[in-house]
Amino acid sequence: MPSAIVVTAPGGPDVLSLATVDRPAPGPGQLLVRVAAAGVNFIETYQRSGAYAVDHPFTPGAEAAGTVESSGEDVSGFSAGDRVAFAEGTGTYAEYALVDADRALPVPEGVDLETAAALPLQGMTAHYLINSTFPVQPDHTVLVHAGAGGVGLLLIQLLKAKGARVITTVSTPEKEDLARTAGADEVLRYEGFADAVKTLTDGVGVDVVYDGVGRATFDDSLRSLRIRGTLVLFGAASGAVPPLELQRLNSGGSLFVTRPTLAHHLLSPEERRWRSEELFGAVAAGQLDVRIGARYPLADAARAHEDLQARRTTGKVLLIP
Repeated sequence: MPSAIVVTAPGGPDVLSLATVDRPAPGPGQLLVRVAAAGVNFIETYQRSGAYAVDHPFTPGAEAAGTVESSGEDVSGFSAGDRVAFAEGTGTYAEYALVDADRALPVPEGVDLETAAALPLQGMTAHYLINSTFPVQPDHTVLVHAGAGGVGLLLIQLLKAKGARVITTVSTPEKEDLARTAGADEVLRYEGFADAVKTLTDGVGVDVVYDGVGRATFDDSLRSLRIRGTLVLFGAASGAVPPLELQRLNSGGSLFVTRPTLAHHLLSPEERRWRSEELFGAVAAGQLDVRIGARYPLADAARAHEDLQARRTTGKVLLIP
C-alpha cells in the first residue's frame, strides 16, 4: 500500500506523520497521478498549525508533478503515462494524488518532473503578479522582497525579461549572490530598505512593490513607493498585516494597495494554460531557471516545514516520495 503524510490534529511540524494509506480512486473528471515530487509551500504550514481551518485527518499539499496512473469518467486529453504538473491538486504529500483533469498542466519535453513540480504555484504566482495585477513595462522600477525565495527568484528573471529595473531585498550574503545571479540590479538588506530605495531612485520611489513578507515590511513598502505607486501584498511570511488606515494612502501620495491570490487568476482552462505554457516554454528554452533549493524524502516532511519556516531554504522546497 502507498504512503502519505497524514495530519490528525493541528500542531507543530511533528504532527506531519508518514502513514500507509489506501490508493486514491479518481472520480469523474479526475486524474490519479503517481507523484514524482511535491512542492512545499507556506500555506501548508498555516493549515498544519491550525492557522487555516482544515478537516482532520488530512494530507497536505496541492502542488506536484508526476505521471498519470489512471483517470475517472469524462476525462479526455490525458492518457496513462502522460507527464503532468499542477498547483490545484489535493493531498500531494503522498505517493499518489488526485487532480481535476482541467487543472492538470502538460509537462513539455525538455522539462524534468522535479523542475515541473517546482514551477506551478510560484511560477504562476509570479506570472499573474507582473502581467495582471500590475502589468510591468520596460520603464518601470520594481521592488521585490525576498529576492532569493522561490517566487522572488522567478519574479526577478521575469521582470528583467520585460526590461524593468529590479531592486530586491535579502537577508544574507548567500541570498544576495542568488538574487544577483537571477539578474537583480540592486540588492538591499531589509533594515533601512525604504531609505535606500529612495536614494537609488533619486527620491522618487518605485512604481510597484511586490511584497510576500507582510507585517515586517509593509510600512516601509508603502514608504518606498512613488506618487500613485502600487503595493502588491501577496503573502504574509512574517505575519498578517494589521488593519490599514486608508488615509495613509492619501498622505503617502495617492497610493494603491491590493491583496491578490492565485485562485482568482486561474479562472478558466484558457487562463491556466496561458500562464503555464509561457512558463514551461521559458524553462524548456533555457530562458528561466527554476532553483530547487532543497529536496527531502517524504518521511522528512517535518524537517522541510521547520527549514521553510526558519528561512533556511532558498528557491523551491520539494518532497520526493
